[in-house]
Amino acid sequence: MTGSHTPQNGPLGRRGLLVGTAATALTLSTVSFANAAPGKNDGKGGGTDQDDVTKTVRGTLPTGSPDFVYLPVEVPRGVREIAVSYTYEKTPVPAGTQGNALDIGIFDERGAELGGRGFRGWSGGARADFFIRADEATPGYVAGPVRAGTWNIALGPYTVAPEGLPYEVTITLRFGVPGTTPTPVYPPERAKGRGRAWYRGDCHLHSVHSDGKRTPAEIATAARAAGLDFINSSEHNTHSAHSAWQGLWGDDLLILTGEEITTRNGHVIALATDPGTFVDWRYRARDNRFGHYAKAVRRAGGLVVPAHPHATCIGCHWKFGFGEADAVEVWNGPYTPEDEIALAEWDNSLVAAVRASKPWVPAMGNSDAHREPDKVGLPQTVVLAEELSRDAIVAGIRSGHSYIAESSAVSLSFGASGGRGGHAGIGERLRADADSPVTVRLEVTGAPGCTAHFVTDQGTLFTTALPESGAGTVEWRTTPAYAAYVRAEVRHPSTVPGLPGALAALTNPVFLEG
Repeated sequence: MTGSHTPQNGPLGRRGLLVGTAATALTLSTVSFANAAPGKNDGKGGGTDQDDVTKTVRGTLPTGSPDFVYLPVEVPRGVREIAVSYTYEKTPVPAGTQGNALDIGIFDERGAELGGRGFRGWSGGARADFFIRADEATPGYVAGPVRAGTWNIALGPYTVAPEGLPYEVTITLRFGVPGTTPTPVYPPERAKGRGRAWYRGDCHLHSVHSDGKRTPAEIATAARAAGLDFINSSEHNTHSAHSAWQGLWGDDLLILTGEEITTRNGHVIALATDPGTFVDWRYRARDNRFGHYAKAVRRAGGLVVPAHPHATCIGCHWKFGFGEADAVEVWNGPYTPEDEIALAEWDNSLVAAVRASKPWVPAMGNSDAHREPDKVGLPQTVVLAEELSRDAIVAGIRSGHSYIAESSAVSLSFGASGGRGGHAGIGERLRADADSPVTVRLEVTGAPGCTAHFVTDQGTLFTTALPESGAGTVEWRTTPAYAAYVRAEVRHPSTVPGLPGALAALTNPVFLEG
């Protein structure tokens, strides 16, 4: 049976505003299937001869629509699958004017309230259709029973053209005996590793479970080819990929689970959360909800890492501040001026931290790879960890015992020694008298044609060219009175006059305490 449901009460089919969550949302008129093909379904989920039933909703969202528009769907008993497809008009607009972009996801009968339990999937603008049933679901969506009750299709008008955003949503219910939901199999929390060692990882990756084009298997293959020891699953606003890695981990590859929480005011990586953890994203900075969800990430054992904080894409620029950050992504994919700005902002935060004797936020880098030719492991965060395990990697990143390299070909050793025979490595503190000489030492391999830079709270105080081979040792002497911290940068030659060269590697600081 098919049918058409056209909203009444104006172009939005408006039923009312939901103000119970942090952000105001619009709810459309309910689509009801309560009387679908009466008599054919036994009402207990056992009918097998029920026809599919389809209804279509059409409307237009005006400029200034709320961030989320919900379309309630009354799902009767006996449904084994719900399938949704949608289209919208991409109205031509003048240069410099935002056109139409509409995201989509769904919440089940448990509700669509912020932080609730009803989340069943999100594909943003990456897919035009999806399905959910007990035994399987479209990537980005969570398999499980299609229970009776009010489901909510979530529409996210990311941008709306001045003429409005005409849309059409088609919902199909398929009746019959539901399948069995498989028990999810998650990656183990430990790999064989090499004991206490430097481990290379990429913690910002996208697969077909959000807007990436690679399968999890293809990502695992690329990670091994890039010389990585660990990766983190970080799909946009969904945890559906957490159980998609079976057979892909091994003694040589630790797979962590997380999410890229993609709000309208910036993106943040939930890194290494408990498998199966979903973190809500439906709030802006003005809603004062980010702190709550940052704490939820940490309760799930993960780290809060603002991603590409100065990216210029709509909604990407970070507006929540760094008070809740456990680390910050200062290098995202191939090095660009956006990363240079993020690096400068991070360095300013180090200066503020040492002057106020407050905790500091470590830096990390990730590829944010989505598809070919994006390179998995460009860049990669190299972490000193006691073992190749979730807990040890998280501890290494949180403490700043890490550096960033453009590839596995680049290796660094960096530290400072002085005082009474003391030594401190990356992310550590060296205690010495204020005027006591301190020797800073950097060893580099795999950086031909590059220069080494020592950066302190006073700025860049030492620069030297590396040998043509790209392997060399650089030393510099200072005192805690002159430099409160020292960190190292390895840079390629500049290609634009007046601008610094792209990074080949970057360390977290060594702190000098007089």
